[in-house]
This record gives sequence, C-alpha cells and structure tokens, in this order.
Amino acid sequence: MAKVKKAYECVECGYTQAVWAGQCPMCKKWGSMHEVVVEKAPSSNQVIVDDKNAKKLKAITLDASERIKSSYGEFDRAVGGGLVRDSVSILTARPGAGKSTLLLQLSKSYADLGFKVIYISGEESESQIKSRALRIMDEISENIWILSTNSMDLAIKEIKKVDADIVFLDSIQTFSLAEFDNKAGSPTQTIEVANKAVEIAKDYDRKRAVIMIGHMTKKGEMAGLRTLEHLVDTVLVLDGESEEDLRVLTSTKNRFGRTGEIGLFSMDEDGLNEITNPSLYFITERNEEIEGSAISVTKEGSRLLEVEIESLVSKSFMPYPQRIGDSLRRDDLNTLISILQERAGLNLYDYNVIIKTTGGLKLSEPSVNLAIMISIASSLMKKPVSDKYVFIAEVGLTGELKKVPQIKQRLKELERLGYQRAYIARNSVDEKDFKELKIIQRSNIREVVNEVLGK
Repeated sequence: MAKVKKAYECVECGYTQAVWAGQCPMCKKWGSMHEVVVEKAPSSNQVIVDDKNAKKLKAITLDASERIKSSYGEFDRAVGGGLVRDSVSILTARPGAGKSTLLLQLSKSYADLGFKVIYISGEESESQIKSRALRIMDEISENIWILSTNSMDLAIKEIKKVDADIVFLDSIQTFSLAEFDNKAGSPTQTIEVANKAVEIAKDYDRKRAVIMIGHMTKKGEMAGLRTLEHLVDTVLVLDGESEEDLRVLTSTKNRFGRTGEIGLFSMDEDGLNEITNPSLYFITERNEEIEGSAISVTKEGSRLLEVEIESLVSKSFMPYPQRIGDSLRRDDLNTLISILQERAGLNLYDYNVIIKTTGGLKLSEPSVNLAIMISIASSLMKKPVSDKYVFIAEVGLTGELKKVPQIKQRLKELERLGYQRAYIARNSVDEKDFKELKIIQRSNIREVVNEVLGK
C-alpha cells in the first residue's frame, strides 16, 4: 500500500514545495500555500471498467434524449440546448447574485417534468431552503428532496438512496470527505469532492446530471485551483450587481455547446424571471429624441442584442476630468475619447464623460465602439440622435471604421425590427440586399459625426 505523501501548493500560481511557507516563492502571494495530497493509497472501492472496447468515431451515434430541457429557455440556451444527462456543471457568482435561487427554481422545473431532484446544501438548513421555496414556488413538487449536510459521504449515500436524476450541490467548498484530514474548502477537499461528483455523474450504469455552486473571489474569479474548472464539463457565471435587476448567465466553458452563450434574467421578489424580449428591456421608449443616446447591436454567443448607450458629458472644474463607464472598462473608454478628440476634432480634455447602458448590460464587443462615440458626441454637442438610427462598427486608433463579424445577420434583424438607418464600415455589405433599412457605409468617425450631428 502506497504511503500518503503531502505537499504545499499555491492556489494562485500552482507552485508546489515540500514545506509550508507564508509567502509563495514564485508569485509572492501571502497566505496562498495550502496542503495537497501528492500520493495516496489506492481506494479499495475504486471502480475499474474493463469490459469496454474502443469504437470508431464514425460509428458512434448521438442520442437527442441525452439533453434534458427545463422550462427556462434562457438557462437551456446558456448550457447549449439543455442539460446533458451525465454532465457536471459548476455555477459561480458573487454573493447575493441568485445562485441558490436559480438552482431551486431549476429543481422545481425538472421535478415538474418527472425527474427526481436532490438539492444538497452545505450552507443552509432545510427550513431556510423551505422558506425560500415557498417564496418562489407556487407549488412544491413531490420529486424534490432536500439534504442539509457538509459530508460528501452522506450526500453520495442519499443520492443513491433517492436514485436522483439531477443533483444540486450548494456549494462545493462546504463539503468534505471523511478519508481526508483537510478541512472543507481546502484545495484537497474541494478537488476530491469534485472528483466524487464526476464519478456520480459519469457512472456508466446510472447517468446523473450534477450542478455545483462554486464561490467567487473578490477579483470576480471562481475560488480554488484551476483544476476544478478542468474537471467539470460546463462553467457558468451568473453576473449582476446586487442593486440592479439584470442577471446574465454566461457559459465560459462548455464541452457540449458554444462557449459564450448567455441567458438573461431579471431578479424580482419572486425569484429570477426570464427576459424573453431583450429589446423591451434594453431600449428606452421615448416620445421625443434626446441627446446622449445611441443604439447598437452586440453579439453574445449566438444571439443578437440591441443595446442603448447613454452618455453624459459635462464641464469639469477639477484638474482631472472624471471618466466613468459602468458598462465599459475605463481604459477602453479613455481610448475612444482620445480617438474622438484626435480624429473627429471634438474637444473633451476638460469634460467629464459618463456612459452606461440601459438595463446594465456589459459592453464587451468592439462592434459598439461607433455607438459609444456617437452618444458621447451627441451629449457634448447637445444634439439628439434619432432612435431609428443604429451604429455598428469597430473604430480603430486611426479613426477608421472597421468591419464586424456577421454584419449582414445583424442588419437583417434591425430591418425586421423597423429601424430606418444603419451606419457601418465601408464595403461591409451589398446595400441592395436591404429594402426597408437604409445602409450608410462610411470610412471614418469624422464622416459619421459630421453627417449625423452636422458638426
């Protein structure tokens, strides 16, 4: 029997050494060295499958029934069309974002479809979970089981006893296995508990879908070693500020679907509600035009979203003007402001510039550059832009407009929604392909500013 060997590994950079140290010698982080098991005795109950043979890839068939669809289309979209029966997913978010609420709502959805669901919590008691369930569920299904424990050994026993189809673990850092001396939440316990979850899901004779909740650090990353992300099939991030209603569920890793797919939810008193019509949520309805607003189309995963960008430009009486972008990184905002100054001739050096999006959607795609700059110019010049105009183009440091991916698909969607004009980069599409939408193709930001705002 092999002797158990232990070492100390840095949770930040993965550096390993034989003795503990307060500071990692490699990345210089303090308090990041945690005990890990390097070699251990082989488990007596380890399952070895020796009756399977290699198959030709061409001969393997796909079964559509391997997907389990819920009643939440936004969740199914984010995971690639439905939960895979033998998959392991991990969901992470900041405290209070709605992780537990989402899993509890999914519990009811799957239970109503006839699946056995077990919700295992290491953070809340059964009464706390029941209290939340009464708030967000109109009726509690007979197919939902609840277990409050920090023991993964007991959790495995109850999963098999209930014969659950779907397992929720809230959260992975609170569970521990009796065979390891480390405390719950340590790298060793977290990885070993995750390994057990993978074994449960991938059992050849009894497939189960497992979704785990993982804690998030102050930096907005999932807590623990990167190994945890490699173990699971899908990594889901629920993003949203506690003071805002919008919640965006994003898949940052997905072995069964497209990475980057998003699901949109709104947090209300009765839980998370789907945003099935983003246009109504992200676009402000107005009776008259107003300066400082411009519309664009951004692509998140496979879906197109209209986004309204609002800007407020005001005279600064301080040595350093404020540049605030709730929906955009400050460095990106400063870059676009510099381009406006140098390439479009707008004086912004002593003005405060604040931008945000209606609904709080984060801006990550360069295709919204032109709309951001037009909204800033509109606010500075006190000239409104028609809400029937749309601006889709990346803007380079030279001020030139650049093409964006799938521009024709975006324009077709805008034409369907009734927009009148679309400003894009030159030589992007054939204008004859559009009957109701007027396509205006320009070379640089100065041309667009002069034409739209009459500088």
